[in-house]
Amino acid sequence: METYDLIIIGTGAGGGTLLHKLKDTGKKILVLERGGFLPREKANWDSKEVFQNERYHTKEIWKTKEGKDLHPGTGYWVGGNTKVYGAALFRLRERDFEEIRHEGGISPAWPLTYADFEPYYTAAEKLYWVHGKMGIDPTEPFRTEDYSYPPISHEPRIQELHDALVKDGHQPFNMPVAIKLIESDMLNSPCIRCNTCDGYPCMIHAKSDADINCVRPSLANENITLLINAKVERLITSTDGHTIDHIEVSYNNELIQFKSAIVVVACGAINSAALLLKSANEQHPDGLANSSGQVGRNFMKHNSAAMLGISLKENPTKFQKTLAVNDYYFGDKDFPYPMGHIQLLGKSDREQVSPDAPFFTPGIILSEMASHSVDWWFTGEDLPDPNNRVEVIDGQIHLDYTENNMKGFDRLIETWKEVLAKIDGRYVFVPHGIYLSKDIPLAGVAHQVGTAKFGTDPATSVLDIHCKAHDVDNLYVVDGSFFPSIGAVNPSLTIIANALRVGDHLIEKLSSL
Repeated sequence: METYDLIIIGTGAGGGTLLHKLKDTGKKILVLERGGFLPREKANWDSKEVFQNERYHTKEIWKTKEGKDLHPGTGYWVGGNTKVYGAALFRLRERDFEEIRHEGGISPAWPLTYADFEPYYTAAEKLYWVHGKMGIDPTEPFRTEDYSYPPISHEPRIQELHDALVKDGHQPFNMPVAIKLIESDMLNSPCIRCNTCDGYPCMIHAKSDADINCVRPSLANENITLLINAKVERLITSTDGHTIDHIEVSYNNELIQFKSAIVVVACGAINSAALLLKSANEQHPDGLANSSGQVGRNFMKHNSAAMLGISLKENPTKFQKTLAVNDYYFGDKDFPYPMGHIQLLGKSDREQVSPDAPFFTPGIILSEMASHSVDWWFTGEDLPDPNNRVEVIDGQIHLDYTENNMKGFDRLIETWKEVLAKIDGRYVFVPHGIYLSKDIPLAGVAHQVGTAKFGTDPATSVLDIHCKAHDVDNLYVVDGSFFPSIGAVNPSLTIIANALRVGDHLIEKLSSL
């Protein structure tokens, strides 16, 4: 049984970033990833393979609360889901850290404030090459400095929409996007500003993900060991249950064990909760670190919708994910509750449009729809509900989830339809083909958070403010599990920033080993 100073389980936005933070400590660190390196192949940029055939999603099956099969839209790779994310990296708003009343209930306050995260947001944006410009977003939280990388320019059709929105009194802004683009020197730019970014793996490694920006650079250090295709099955505690003694890992069809002074779980909010629940023992009968009963509960994934806005105007845009709108984030003059966030998706093609079309629709019609569409993504806040939960039954993950807080979100979409019809002429909204319906189904778990929330009271939270388990002295959880609420913007940057924050704490802990 080999012994390490620290073990990190998972290499996504949380685990991969934490590894990068700790790589220069000189401590012996083992990183375990249940998947391998995502292959670099032509299919990376094949929309049929990526979206219809779900080439890079896991083939495992989960269950819904009704016992129906659930095919989750998640993948197990070095870099986790950042390998295929849209790379839109937003900060939560200052008010998102406070208690907020929604039409559907209360979004609780965090045990820390935005000010506690601000320096780590800045560091995270630099590490992931986030492009943006401060001072435009009307809900933007305070920043100690502007983005290190300039905003990504709009292509003509999107600039036309931007200008029309401004003329109509809106405040659109350049979306903060994490790609390695150098528009002033495209000859030497790693990113070529293509139309296969949002939702695709990047064949040329120009998207800033946890693999390329964090894991691979860390492997140059001799103190780092990465084991791929290694699935952690259980965490085994000491006889008194106060510490993790060792972990059990499936590797090459064998069950092997590793010891470590500190263990960090970063499997994603759903799989981290599942691992803690599967690690139940006599001292932790309801699951590891679960004396509060909150492990697996309060699962959130956002109220989300993807829509095609089809107009008479052709849209030849290639890299479309450049514009966002937060004018309705906290409501409007007739609705004093939060509504949500609007951003552009990557540009769709006929393969992405076709799943929602009747089987007899001619291909030329699908191509025309795609060539005239502007693709929009909406997110609203779903509220933490202890009944929305992750369970493990007979070794299989079950998701019990009922949507909530939909009134403001529905109002957001209807309002935006009216806005676009006003500024852009005849406009028809249809569900985005790859999602088959307006609302993203339960399988869309890209924004998963909340299953092991942090707090100051061990009776009502799983983790303390450093993301250490209240019940287990050497166990940390560093992914989206810690969120008490989700806000209405993509959670990735907050997960990354938190990993850097917890990394500072762990550097102090490791220094005493």
